[in-house]
Amino acid sequence: MHLSLETTLGVGALVVLLSVVAVRASVRVGLPSLLLYLGIGMLLGESVLGFQFQNASLTESLGLAALVLILTEGGLSTRWSLVRPALGIGSSLSTLAVAVSIGVAGSALHLLLGLDWRTAFLWGAVLSSTDAAAVFSVLRGIGVLPKLAGALELESGLNDAPVVIAVVLLASPGPLPWWAPALVLYELAVGAAVGAALGFGGAWALRRAALPSTGLYPLAALAVCVLGYAAGQSLHASGFLATYLAALILGNSHLPHRGGVLSFAEGTGWLAQIGLFVLLGLYASPGALGHAVLPALVAAAVLLLLARPLSVVVAMLPFRMPWREQVFLSWSGLRGAVPIVLALIPLTRDPGNPRARLLVDVVLVLVVLLTLLQGTTLPWVARLLGVAHAG
Repeated sequence: MHLSLETTLGVGALVVLLSVVAVRASVRVGLPSLLLYLGIGMLLGESVLGFQFQNASLTESLGLAALVLILTEGGLSTRWSLVRPALGIGSSLSTLAVAVSIGVAGSALHLLLGLDWRTAFLWGAVLSSTDAAAVFSVLRGIGVLPKLAGALELESGLNDAPVVIAVVLLASPGPLPWWAPALVLYELAVGAAVGAALGFGGAWALRRAALPSTGLYPLAALAVCVLGYAAGQSLHASGFLATYLAALILGNSHLPHRGGVLSFAEGTGWLAQIGLFVLLGLYASPGALGHAVLPALVAAAVLLLLARPLSVVVAMLPFRMPWREQVFLSWSGLRGAVPIVLALIPLTRDPGNPRARLLVDVVLVLVVLLTLLQGTTLPWVARLLGVAHAG
């Protein structure tokens, strides 16, 4: 379907306005807004209104760009005073827990779904990452204990980096190189160094800049964070980690017009979330998802009952965390756009592989199922476990 410029702009504006209204509706009914955005995209898609969009490569590229903006907003708005006490817990959840989750989920999916080992671990890697957009939008409205909130925000901001590396390695053709562990360490270390350098350097430069308009400071701060992703990727390191650390440092620095910077970043983050989930809904073919329901149910059960709880238990061994808090962390492993975007990586690298297309469909169904289950019950679980603020 060919659309004129005015039609494209009009549809885009209506989608944004409808999505903004959907945020208010989602708060009233307790339904995570990302599901409403996915629904809007599916409504626009080929199964209903007839807009055709099946470009996996473009969806992946736009999805990664949106994730960069979402991580930027998350880093800029995260208070270091909140996450500093949870730095060890969040770091363990974003590294050790990821490794355990991939191993447990991959092994279970190999046995239950008959996937070969490499494909099973690829599925486990795609499903192991919690979603920054889902966590930032749902968690901040619950009022859980600061230590838990800080740990979950750090986890969702940091765990994209190792998961993306694992997915790319497992989706690449040929045997895994023996030096893969060293490559992972290099990508994380260099990505962290790039992010720290840009964060501190950007804060120093912005404090000394005399820009002619206050509206330029938010643009400059956002550009520094996006530059972190580009610089990290160009050095074959983790661009996501560079982006998040640069944003975290900038957001906790004494920036000129800091309130305007944070407001602009929040608006950009919302626009990225809306665009990303509507795009993913537009890409999905609801009529073709029936074959993915059973494996999605199996994968969801594996994540909720095995992979996430075991990964939390192992990651929390050095911290002697009370069991109530560990249960809450296990239930708070929210999935969203990140697994869907990551599932597109193997599809774009091997578009003729039916297992690759099945993975995308499974993740779409799984994200909807787990968001409905976890996102709507998380406030109740927090109160039941006694990990929410009184009042």
